Amino acid sequence: MRLVDLPRTGSFRLALLFLTLFGVASAVLFGFLYLQTERFLLAGIDNWLEREAPARFDADLPEVRRLFTLHAADNRGNMERVFVLYAPEGRRLAGDPLPLPDTLETSGKPFFMTARRGSKVLRYRGVARRYPSGEVAIIAENLHESREFDEAFISTAAWGALITAVLGLGGATIVGLGAVRRFDAVADAIQEIVRGDLSRRLPARGTSGDLDRLVHVVNGMLDDIERLMQDVKGVCDGIAHDLRTPLTRILAGLERSQRRAETREDYALAVDDAIVELRGVLRTFTAMLRIAELEDGARRSGFSQVDLPLILADVVDYYDPAAEEKGLTLATAFDIEGRCTLNGDASLLFEAFANLIDNAIKFTPAGGHVVVELKNRAGGLEVAVRDTGCGIPAEEREAVFQRFYRAEHSRSSPGNGLGLTLVKAIAHLHNMTVRIDALTQGARVALIAAGA
Repeated sequence: MRLVDLPRTGSFRLALLFLTLFGVASAVLFGFLYLQTERFLLAGIDNWLEREAPARFDADLPEVRRLFTLHAADNRGNMERVFVLYAPEGRRLAGDPLPLPDTLETSGKPFFMTARRGSKVLRYRGVARRYPSGEVAIIAENLHESREFDEAFISTAAWGALITAVLGLGGATIVGLGAVRRFDAVADAIQEIVRGDLSRRLPARGTSGDLDRLVHVVNGMLDDIERLMQDVKGVCDGIAHDLRTPLTRILAGLERSQRRAETREDYALAVDDAIVELRGVLRTFTAMLRIAELEDGARRSGFSQVDLPLILADVVDYYDPAAEEKGLTLATAFDIEGRCTLNGDASLLFEAFANLIDNAIKFTPAGGHVVVELKNRAGGLEVAVRDTGCGIPAEEREAVFQRFYRAEHSRSSPGNGLGLTLVKAIAHLHNMTVRIDALTQGARVALIAAGA
């Protein structure tokens, strides 16, 4: 974890953004409160001035002088609220000992004034009256409470801003460091995956955060990649295993004919054997290409409504001679009413049903039965091929759909282990699921359309 990476993390930047927004909002709020409080304090002073000024100023000049002198005697040097009468030249005639302010407004409206008393500058808000003879009377109130409020308010705002900034930066740092640690853990996991450890997964906290959702999606993708890689490895292993035997037989036959063949017929026989073996190899590759084409899903664009009972009847008619030759009974059991259609590809469905019937005939002994069923369940369709053969063990019912997998009882039978894989690929293309049911004798493989 590097601290230089902290400013580049989204969490740290987001925390700073919220801190900035909070600071701006707080500044606006504090400014509003400051202005409102200042306005309230000034309103109180102005109200007092409006009450006092008429009663004092409207008297004649000697009475004003007497009232101001009484006020100064009662005030005893308290300069909070002052009453002062000045001579025309600015000399104080009566009232509190306040020097003549620097500015005067004799309009009768409250105004701000400053006066110097020694080294101090006094700020007041008051009203003034100039008499015809030139004398000036002033009633004013000291603004030190407002000044103290300003200092206290500014100090409080500054400390609040400092504490908020410290806490905000601390929180942003903690959040950012947590994000950096998480990203470092994710980066380390990705590096191990890149180095070849496909079993490694990105660490997740199990929360519903954005990063956890992304980690969940990536881990799901890694699961699929690992599964696909295992499938590819299995396919490669299956190809190597299944093609080694026919290729070895071809090579051995050709070498044997090279050493022992003496006539043209001997060479022709060896070539015929090689052709038979190579055709089996080509069938394997053709089946693999068909599976890849079906898994790509491109054939869906050509789907149309097909008559399912008609396709099943054609498949049964096609395999009826093979079943009769082996001494089996091949029959249909359609439990449907009216016309039964499915959106799909007729040739692919024929191929899937043909693979199921071919497997049933292959693994059912003479005297057995093979039944092709078609049922309509809960608005969906179910096509099943049931036989009285050797069946499929429960522990192999998932594995038989893997490429090149062959059950124990079928290893001596001809085939390449791709038949049920092809069936599953065609079913998936038609949004159907494949299910193997347990029977007392034999097996039942069903293709179930959506809604069944």
